[in-house]
Amino acid sequence: MNEIVVSGVRPTGKLHLGNYFGAVVNFVKMQNEYPNCYFFVADYHSLTTHPNPIDLSSNVRLTLIEYLACGLDPNKCTLYAQSDVPQIAELYLVFNMLAYLGELEKVPTFKDKVRSQPDNVNAGLLTYPVLMAVDILIHHAQKVPVGKDQMQHIEMTRNFANRFNHLYKVDYFKEPHGFHYGGEPVSVPSLDGQGKMSKSKGENTCIYLSDEEDVIRKKVMKATTDSGPTEPNQPKNEAIQNIFELMNLVSKPETIAHFNDTYNNCTIRYGDMKKQIAEDMVAFIAPIRENIRQYEADKDLLKRIMQDGGEKARISASKTIREVREIIGLKF
Repeated sequence: MNEIVVSGVRPTGKLHLGNYFGAVVNFVKMQNEYPNCYFFVADYHSLTTHPNPIDLSSNVRLTLIEYLACGLDPNKCTLYAQSDVPQIAELYLVFNMLAYLGELEKVPTFKDKVRSQPDNVNAGLLTYPVLMAVDILIHHAQKVPVGKDQMQHIEMTRNFANRFNHLYKVDYFKEPHGFHYGGEPVSVPSLDGQGKMSKSKGENTCIYLSDEEDVIRKKVMKATTDSGPTEPNQPKNEAIQNIFELMNLVSKPETIAHFNDTYNNCTIRYGDMKKQIAEDMVAFIAPIRENIRQYEADKDLLKRIMQDGGEKARISASKTIREVREIIGLKF
């Protein structure tokens, strides 16, 4: 397959199980099926929240380490930092001329940011969808692995691409499409019994890929449950459904079946169930954590991977910029 795949991740620090099952698993599958995959650390995007420079630098490095530890292979895909490709900033400027204030102000994520951080409503937040579109179009990606909450951004990317083509009377940018493997995208539940796993809910609600074994056990044992079912085959409330969903991610089918049976016949012991989940989770994360340690210890390897990935991404992006400049008349 010659289709191009592009996706990025903000460098927000340690990855948790939600990041792993929600994105990384698909990235690893894609690199084995598509020869032209570009995966980047979106450090430009993170500037909208004004991170501390030390934190930003270390988070970019940590994000790269953990993606490598999970199975991304620089020999199969292109891994790079967004800021290592200056052509992205140039195309971002061009596409800002094609984006209109009214459409950007209507974006739900912008409205959310205005409410959540009223003292930092910067232009970068408003034009966030433009930069996302450029991340995709700079490499002419056809497939973009995203969740349902990002589908509007894909639609906006298609609109920007078509607007460019129409304005300059060319058929240059193709329409990208959101993509994920069959079935519903995996949503990893929070340990507090409500919603999905998220750093914003607190350290103890997340299982991080770098967590030590004892930390994992303590977190899982504190997961929210209830007093148990009072009648056979009783519907599970959200907290209990979350516990079973966690088990579905890391435990063997026979283990899951056993605890489903004990729940349905009202003999379940949540303490035993959480101990089982904890041990299965420890076993699942152990090889990833060991990989993280190995990559952390090899700074030269990390530097080479980032340099090589940046060079490959710049080659692709430079071609796009040369052609865009020609199309719009910047050809002195």
